[in-house]
Amino acid sequence: MAHDSEPTPNFDRYARQVRFAALGDDGQRRLGGAKALLCGCGALGSAIAHLLVRAGIGALRIVDRDFVEASNLPRQSLFDEDDARVGAPKAVAAAEHLRRINSDVRLDPIVADIEPSNIERFCDGVGLILDGTDNFETRFLINDAAIARGLPWIYGGCVGAEGRTMTIVPGETACLRCLMPECPAPGVAETCETAGILGPIVGAIASIEACEAIKILSGRVDAISRDLTVVDLWRNQTRRIDVRSLRDQVDCPACRHEELVWLAGRQGHRTAVLCGRNAVQLSHPGASVSLERLAEKLSGVGPVVCNPHLLRLKVEGFEITVFADARAIVAGTSDVAAARAVYAKYIGH
Repeated sequence: MAHDSEPTPNFDRYARQVRFAALGDDGQRRLGGAKALLCGCGALGSAIAHLLVRAGIGALRIVDRDFVEASNLPRQSLFDEDDARVGAPKAVAAAEHLRRINSDVRLDPIVADIEPSNIERFCDGVGLILDGTDNFETRFLINDAAIARGLPWIYGGCVGAEGRTMTIVPGETACLRCLMPECPAPGVAETCETAGILGPIVGAIASIEACEAIKILSGRVDAISRDLTVVDLWRNQTRRIDVRSLRDQVDCPACRHEELVWLAGRQGHRTAVLCGRNAVQLSHPGASVSLERLAEKLSGVGPVVCNPHLLRLKVEGFEITVFADARAIVAGTSDVAAARAVYAKYIGH
């Protein structure tokens, strides 16, 4: 595992962590010399960043494409009303708050959409990738990049009162494509906008992700979870699904054959700015969507018009038109990243 130089940490500050025998002086020192990449800084991402910066990680690169809104505040713990009032970029706002929490941590905020063309650059110099994203396309891309770089990464996601997380170590554990051979089709997976979300589940999953990160970055990889963990706080249920044998049971094209189609840009969305229309077209080759089922899911979000050929949703000043072949046009912006963000937020790919 590659680490930056390992400075002597302020053991007075971290005294109670250091007294935890499984971490100790050596583990804290390693953590203080480590660097991680956080992909996404919304609900999960901001909570993970908060925990790791307080724990004394050496450096954290935060990449996020979005800005702070008032509707984020019930569950996105790093942000406040001032951030929402000015529409601050989440990566930048997070770094400003985190610097006031621990000025020793080196923070690298980047306002960008994570794509095949830039993700490997974001991975430079880090020892771990953390999932704070809101869509499976980015997660499948992270999975490919992690395999290509031999980097461990931690998958996590929350919707409603349920969350799940899995730690992935290339060459040792099952990867995301072992668990999910294909990315869910557009409109199939629930999103926070369609199913809602409760703040406490964010804290629960973020805590698991952050603790797994501390294990890896402190050199205690043997202590990581080898299970897919599913937590439902509303039903008071926690399930641990043993996935240790999954890598041997499936002939995964990604981690067994290194067919990294997401990293190569052969899978995922295609975008085009529609000239003169203030709109962006998003295409998903080979995908399809049930417009009727999607209309039911979006009925409580905003005005929906649906016919056998297309669905149209008006929300937040945008007009999203979805076709049966999963192609969509997001009107109201010519910014590709903004269009992808609003599509992921409501359609859920």
